[in-house]
Amino acid sequence: MRYFFHIAYKGTNYRGWQRQPNAISVQEVIENEINRLLKINTFIVGCGRTDAGVHASQFFFHIDVENDWQGDLKFKLNKALPEDIAIHEIIPVDDKAHAQFHATERTYDYHIHTQKMPFLSDASTLYEEKLDLEKMKIAAAMLPNYKDFYAFCKTPDKHNHTVCYIKSVELLSHENDRIQFRITSNRFLRGMIRIIVDRLVEVGKGNWSVEKFEYHLNSKERPQFTNFAPPQGLFLSGVKYPFLP
Repeated sequence: MRYFFHIAYKGTNYRGWQRQPNAISVQEVIENEINRLLKINTFIVGCGRTDAGVHASQFFFHIDVENDWQGDLKFKLNKALPEDIAIHEIIPVDDKAHAQFHATERTYDYHIHTQKMPFLSDASTLYEEKLDLEKMKIAAAMLPNYKDFYAFCKTPDKHNHTVCYIKSVELLSHENDRIQFRITSNRFLRGMIRIIVDRLVEVGKGNWSVEKFEYHLNSKERPQFTNFAPPQGLFLSGVKYPFLP
């Protein structure tokens, strides 16, 4: 039997989602508790990866079990897991449903604040300067017009291809000088969103022109210096499947 788990986590204390040697990961923490509670040795398959310090307000993984469990596993897991990981739903699915390969689109949010706020330090990135939001919006609106994001990928040659179909992009301003960048696509490349956000911030600072931003999209020429927006502002916030409402 296969089950999808709908979860959320704060990534501050983890070296990302994926299990790895010599570092604590979200996958390892959840996997260990499931195996302990169900007295099995199973491997959980996530809908993707998140880097160290990156969060997920919506994330899915699947597991296979031979026998159904007794009692309320959601309740037991939430009691056993640390406060920064939450189980929202456990959903029975078809045995062929795959958390990673069958996701049709993903949405990420990146949060920025331009006034120092101590309660946002783990969930938003501080840029203590005025950003030209209108220019940033113009640059961001160009993204769905392009398909190949070779220029905005950390390791483009490690991908089979660098084509992504961006469905929508929003750049929103909130009170207290908070900015939210939201992007939805069928897939994302390594480091793509944090590179795009870094370049949009450079447009907002006036260090990059809108024309230069579009030049790299159009030419696929990677910027001479590839910087990344810090991880704490980034959230995986939505994952869609054809078989889930």
